[in-house]
Amino acid sequence: MKQYTFLVFLFLIFTSCSKELSFENKTFEKKSNLPCKTDCPIIIIDIPIAKNIPVVTDSINKKIFLVIKEITYFGEKPIQLNDYKALTASFIESYEEMHQKFPNETFGWEGKIKGNVEFESGQIINIKIDHYTFTGGAHGYQGYRSLLFNPKTGKTIFSDQIFKNEKEFKAFAEKAFRAKYKIPEKANINATGLMFENDKFQLPQNIFYTEEGLLLYYNSYEAASYADGPKEILFPYDEVNKYLLYQ
Repeated sequence: MKQYTFLVFLFLIFTSCSKELSFENKTFEKKSNLPCKTDCPIIIIDIPIAKNIPVVTDSINKKIFLVIKEITYFGEKPIQLNDYKALTASFIESYEEMHQKFPNETFGWEGKIKGNVEFESGQIINIKIDHYTFTGGAHGYQGYRSLLFNPKTGKTIFSDQIFKNEKEFKAFAEKAFRAKYKIPEKANINATGLMFENDKFQLPQNIFYTEEGLLLYYNSYEAASYADGPKEILFPYDEVNKYLLYQ
């Protein structure tokens, strides 16, 4: 009996140690109960949930939730929201409150959030969040967010932490960016109509690890007008590995 108990104990230890970090997408959806015929308000969040390693997954899941909350929360005052069901409900409640105040000016609120594991290695995990929100006005806003994590700790890796020498990579990236978008080497970076702050080239807020290479992605308004759309440039890893701390 003692030997059997010992074997069960060893089995439990083995199975718990063999668990690996994994992700499972879950969908959260909420519609307004107010009557509507077309463009009925709705929010859908389809997001990867980290599993199996509690400390690591808690860190990753909390960060992803905070970013989704930042994208979708439209209340005027800070509020404590702890899960996606509460977050989707809050989005619809904001619409319904606005509709009561301005019944002829509010229609078709929409939120669509889609997350996926864009890249995963032993050194880094990249979660890509594709988001679209419309809360009135001439058009909605669509963009991408890149979230980088250490797979061993679950801690966030900020984009400026992925480089051995960010200044060197930035000079390399600017040269390639100018070549792609036909900006003369000695001309102002905004000479062709771009909108870089302080007329100086900057790395984007979102950098993605992809299967094809390292992607620099500038959302609308970050480097150009909404009409000009987002800008991007992809570097094969064999060109940029020498600059990267994580691969």
